[in-house]
Amino acid sequence: MANGPLNGVKVLEYCENVAGPYCAKQFSDLGAQVIKVERPEGDEARRRGPFYHDEADPEHSACFLFNNTNKKSITLNLESRKGQEILKKLIAKTDIFLEDTQPGTMERLGLGYDTLSSINPGLIMAALTPYGQTGPYRDYKAYYLNTFHASGAGYLLPADSPNTDREPIKMGGSMGESDIGICAAVGILGAYYWREFNGGKGQYIDISKQEAEMAIERQNIALYHETGKSKTRTSNSAVRDILIKCGDGSYIKIVLLPENQWNGLVRALGNPEWTKKEEFSTDALRIKNYRQMEKYLTETAKEYNSYQLFEKIQAEGTACAPVCNAEQVYKSPQAEVRGFFVEMDHPAVGEIKYPGMPFTSSAVPPTDNQAAPLLGQNNEEIYSGILGYSKEDLVKLKEAGVI
Repeated sequence: MANGPLNGVKVLEYCENVAGPYCAKQFSDLGAQVIKVERPEGDEARRRGPFYHDEADPEHSACFLFNNTNKKSITLNLESRKGQEILKKLIAKTDIFLEDTQPGTMERLGLGYDTLSSINPGLIMAALTPYGQTGPYRDYKAYYLNTFHASGAGYLLPADSPNTDREPIKMGGSMGESDIGICAAVGILGAYYWREFNGGKGQYIDISKQEAEMAIERQNIALYHETGKSKTRTSNSAVRDILIKCGDGSYIKIVLLPENQWNGLVRALGNPEWTKKEEFSTDALRIKNYRQMEKYLTETAKEYNSYQLFEKIQAEGTACAPVCNAEQVYKSPQAEVRGFFVEMDHPAVGEIKYPGMPFTSSAVPPTDNQAAPLLGQNNEEIYSGILGYSKEDLVKLKEAGVI
């Protein structure tokens, strides 16, 4: 496993797709021992593309490969009585148990917090569900699209839309699910810290995906509380962060509020005559005459590619950045210098580079990263090495559909 500041912390993860696995990844990448418990057919993410080399193989899913680095994988059927018995044995040796089943599922299986905490009083159990364990929406089913929009996060997207009838969209990919995973990890770390300094007592953490997204989108909720108004996709200041198309067809985002940001842009462009027009002389007038200013900027930007313009504007102290595609991000000189991408060897797909930790640490930097595990790769290691089952026992458990 990886080495890092959380070496010695034992985590059991029974989650699928993105939010829960990404939460547990925060622990495994920092050195915790994370045992991923998968149904015998595997995490649903194993069947989600894109796939490495476009081969629809459960060991080639980019989604799974990224969200499960530095973990061990075991298979276990919790619908079986034997599977429930085995999980309880693992719980006895666990600090943190993370699960993302529908409310009531773990209690139905005889694996609720009251039962598990009686086995291990120091257990921190965290449940990650669409709307939480209480409230009128408790039993509602939901996918990422549902919880993202239920939080209000999608109402402002696409930002600065010129069309008031444009339907809202969700954030690209599974970014919102990853945000939820981060929120859950912070809550769990808080509980772990409390346990270590308050007598070793564990606790139960109820994490609502909707509320996690609401917490991230808190500014717009606070604005409604203060003013009674909701921002819309057309009510944001386009001048604040204007999107401009450059000569090579790529885009750049430029921040033009407040005044000093505009002045830096003007200097970067060589003080062109159009910037001296009365209609662009103040922040208020630039907001009022935004569309006209956008046309001038777009015409000027045709002389540059996004990186050329980015460097010129940044040299004058104005905030801006190119809108990067995947290739540009992957080849970023900034990421290369900081060593952000980490190369790992996966038994099914070979050497691949993963996005690494979003920070550096001087005291205990994480090292010795391992690629995501194959389905059930560590069955023998965990069941025999930790729980004492013989190889014959494992054969019988497999034949019975328990693992």
